[in-house]
Amino acid sequence: MSFVSQFAALGSESKVADALLWSVFALGVLKATTFVLSFSSVLVDLFVLPGVNLGKYGAKKGQFCVVTGASDGIGKEYARQLAQRGFNLVLISRTLSKLEDLKADFEREYKVDVRICAVDIAEDSSENYSKIQEVCSGVPITMLINNVGQSHSIPVPFLETEEKELRNIITINTTATLKITQIVAPLIVKSAKDARCKGLILTMGSFGGLLPTPLLATYSGSKAFLQSWSAALAGELKPQNVDVEIVLSYLVTSAMSKIRKSSKMIPNPAQFVAATLRSVGRRSGAQERYATMTPYWSHAIYHFVIENTVGVYSKLANTVNYTMHKSIRNRALRKAARQAKKQ
Repeated sequence: MSFVSQFAALGSESKVADALLWSVFALGVLKATTFVLSFSSVLVDLFVLPGVNLGKYGAKKGQFCVVTGASDGIGKEYARQLAQRGFNLVLISRTLSKLEDLKADFEREYKVDVRICAVDIAEDSSENYSKIQEVCSGVPITMLINNVGQSHSIPVPFLETEEKELRNIITINTTATLKITQIVAPLIVKSAKDARCKGLILTMGSFGGLLPTPLLATYSGSKAFLQSWSAALAGELKPQNVDVEIVLSYLVTSAMSKIRKSSKMIPNPAQFVAATLRSVGRRSGAQERYATMTPYWSHAIYHFVIENTVGVYSKLANTVNYTMHKSIRNRALRKAARQAKKQ
């Protein structure tokens, strides 16, 4: 090959290398820009934008909100804060005495109409759904809070999960949520149209569904199911002026989490619900997910960091989750052993 040919070949290779380098650089700039814009959106959602006006969903317009799992914890707090904002309520839970107390308190303090329905959702009986249908019929409903849920009593290997616990988790978290939504959603569509406002369905998700969680496999799977179902339902009901969102949370102090002390990473129910109602329609930490919100500020940042570093489906995230829940299980078993000795 002549000198001229060799020089031409080098020039050609150099152009290819330059093009490749510039392409890599451009992709890096695009990735960095996307990351910065996405994280900026998180911060704006969490700390800059004012709270959402729930009047667009019928607050102070005589409309009702249905809240499941309403007698304790997060469900009770949803009911309280929605009553404060001027919604009438349909409260569904298992314990009649607690519902009666809430009805009396809310009607006295907030001057709203409260209807109650005491059913054991774990039974999955047609009679229970008929009771729910009856209490909701003829009522102008524009909101549904699918809050009722159950987890494992302690972290447990899937192969050692008792059948009753497994069935209760699936029935309460998935079957009942879907059936109640089928009852209430058509009423929301009609009421929102009649009242010339929007409808809203919020379903409680979990980081246990966001990240596959060993030793909580059945609960994790049920919450992951709700994530996909809720996003699909959002697409179906959007043309009918009904917003559908799944609400993702890390730990919150509650009977289900068995955590009593709040912290920056673990809000109490009042703090978590306030963040949720303030952020309806905003993704916060769930920037990459449609019809999804991670409303509490520390949960949102944690979600964003995991999603944009190791990834929610990574081996590392799975291993860390397993290690954490194995430690929780071991502590719970030691505590149970000590209590058994005392007896």
